Amino acid sequence: MDKKDDKRLLVLLAKRVKQLRTENDLTQEQAYNDTGIHFGRIEQGKRDASFTTIYKICNYFKISIEEFFSKGF
Repeated sequence: MDKKDDKRLLVLLAKRVKQLRTENDLTQEQAYNDTGIHFGRIEQGKRDASFTTIYKICNYFKISIEEFFSKGF
């Protein structure tokens, strides 16, 4: 995989995280205060979230990992 593919995946990740947050009517600050995860960095595509971070995001939004990746990937 090249850098172009990496960037495309980061954009997909960013969109999915933002979608979950906005569907739940949360600001980045509220989500950060609840989880300690810096949603802004992920949503801007500046941070490649680890598996444990994605797992925590899924738990926070009460969805499975499968549900997380079923939309847009």
